[in-house]
Amino acid sequence: MEVSEIFGALLENLKVGDASATIAMRRDEITKALNKDFRSIDGVTSHRLMVGSYGRHTAIRGVSDLDMIFILPSSLRDTYSSETGPRRILTRVKDALTARYPNTDIRVDQCVVRVQFTSNKFKFEIQPAFENDDGSFDYPDTKAEGWKNTKPRAEISATKECNDRTSTNMRNLARMTRAWKDANGVVIGGLLIDTLVYRFFSTTTTYDDKGTLWFDFMARDFFEFLMNEPDKSYYLALGSNQQVTVKKRFQAKAKKAYNHCLEAIADEGKASANKKWRQIFGTAVPLAANESARTFTNTEQFIEDQYPVDISRSVTIDCKVTQSGWRPESLRDMLRNKAWLLPNKDLDFTITECDVPQPYTVKWKVLNRGNEAERRDHIRGEVIPPNRAVARHERTSFRGEHLVECYIIKDGIVVARDSIDVPINANAS
Repeated sequence: MEVSEIFGALLENLKVGDASATIAMRRDEITKALNKDFRSIDGVTSHRLMVGSYGRHTAIRGVSDLDMIFILPSSLRDTYSSETGPRRILTRVKDALTARYPNTDIRVDQCVVRVQFTSNKFKFEIQPAFENDDGSFDYPDTKAEGWKNTKPRAEISATKECNDRTSTNMRNLARMTRAWKDANGVVIGGLLIDTLVYRFFSTTTTYDDKGTLWFDFMARDFFEFLMNEPDKSYYLALGSNQQVTVKKRFQAKAKKAYNHCLEAIADEGKASANKKWRQIFGTAVPLAANESARTFTNTEQFIEDQYPVDISRSVTIDCKVTQSGWRPESLRDMLRNKAWLLPNKDLDFTITECDVPQPYTVKWKVLNRGNEAERRDHIRGEVIPPNRAVARHERTSFRGEHLVECYIIKDGIVVARDSIDVPINANAS
């Protein structure tokens, strides 16, 4: 496939699509319920502002967290100005929404009221706020027992300005970066993604007027920009200049993506190029047409086909490699030393770090890759449950660079994922 076809299809597949109608319906019903309580008017959907990725128009399919500001009547500002005001206003919002959705999980969460819909996995976070003359908002914070300021309109405006200047490539690249985040378990928030994309376009005008034919080079240069970013605890958000926390380092995964870009560019026009782009951006990248002419059964499953994926948390996996008469070793240590596995090894894949609050569900995928797996018609790749508590036990089987992935599913959404390569050498049985 041509580069333009690959990236054109990628962007098409990343569109929020039919979910936007459901999001709009939920948004309007929430707004109506709040206007009825706070303004004593029925059926009114004004006095609200969609913010976050959805409000900046950089969200992609599978988006699960929807951020909305409900603009409070200014006449109530003095009523809720005391230190108990933040808790009281959030409780009032919660009670109004509970009356509208009595069977839905609705709770106060420090600065917002969280509405967790189960039928379509959307989580709305409603932030009641007073609008100021400069377009900023004062919102409640129960931890600080006071009101803080936020400037989402400035962030939306900066996004639009950059997007207009770059022939819509700002939003294109922001959506591609979200696909990379979700496909590779990169713990990075949406506002930080948009800020980094904005900063990238401030360093170059090369792609301001380029179409999808140039997106392979644009992706390459962006990941090079990311991998060379210094370690920071926060960035200043585009437009608002408010602090955006860096949750975890992203440079190492950006470097891996950069190297995959180089390989994909070198393989332009080959089926292998599509596979390399898939390693970066996930299943939204189409496979080459000749991939359908296989001599093996493609049993691989994709978590994206079973659950929405919206990475916001971190999980890390490792593998203990053991064999009778030998000292156990960490697979990640072996990979750092560029060691391949030998035959007849027991492999115990475990979660070594996870910051997702319980309860959650764990799923695994064991994928056999390479010519030997295809020759034996045994690529596996199904999404499967653990077979030892939350862990997964396997054994080395045959030559190839195999892959094991772990998924953490919370409230029906994949919120964390990690993977590890399992190289088995030529002498394996």
